[in-house]
Amino acid sequence: MGGLFEKLGDRAGILALSLLAWAVLVFLILPLFVVIAISFTTTEFLAFPPVGFTLRWYQRFLADPSYVDSILLSARLAFGSTLIGFLLGVPAALALKRSTMPGINFLANLFLSPLILPAIIIGVGVLQITTALDFPRSFAAMLAGHVVIILPYIVRTTLASLEGFDASLEEAARDLGASGLVTFLHVTLPTIKPGIIAGCLFGLIMSWIDVEVSIFNTVIATSPIPVKVFNYVQYSVDPMIAAVSAGTIYIAFIFVFLLDRLVGLEKVTGRK
Repeated sequence: MGGLFEKLGDRAGILALSLLAWAVLVFLILPLFVVIAISFTTTEFLAFPPVGFTLRWYQRFLADPSYVDSILLSARLAFGSTLIGFLLGVPAALALKRSTMPGINFLANLFLSPLILPAIIIGVGVLQITTALDFPRSFAAMLAGHVVIILPYIVRTTLASLEGFDASLEEAARDLGASGLVTFLHVTLPTIKPGIIAGCLFGLIMSWIDVEVSIFNTVIATSPIPVKVFNYVQYSVDPMIAAVSAGTIYIAFIFVFLLDRLVGLEKVTGRK
């Protein structure tokens, strides 16, 4: 009898935990759907539930060259910083995983530290360094800052992929006469590719939505789309800003969808 009550108690606990998890998920996702819904309203002001249905705010947003330029700038930043993060992060992860030198754990934590630092601190730090090097508030300064914030994602997911990697495969390839580069391209890279893709897609998302780092390292004339939205809402709040925000949400959804289809979200946690 006691075992029955214990089982019922366990099931009740699991059910309560599941309900809590779903409630938190709905709480986090609901504002996104509110923004998307508002972007279709026919009123001249933000209204939820939306009144009618129109694409006028999207047309107005896309007809503004400054917004199009900001989107293109954000795309250049996202893809440029992700490419640099890939070129730096994958070798770093390989070195961190295989090195036996003293202090390697400290170095690994240093690479991952931007994950726990407030992004605004990173933005200020990049501004100070680029000012000392005489290229402040420029595309290069923003690019450097974005590399800093996305590099930990690439290093982390690559390290997770390397956890289950059999080093004897590389040794076999080298014994058969393959060079180090050929071994990496044909043995190592195919095995850790899921982790690399996951890190790069997460890097794209983080770069695309970043405000804190970009706002300290840009000027009004050349602002990424999140910074332009941030500046716009300080002086005007209308459904067009909801359309712009919804556009960035659509792009983030596409990135996450690609991440799940190409890799699987579980790869990021290192569970597989």
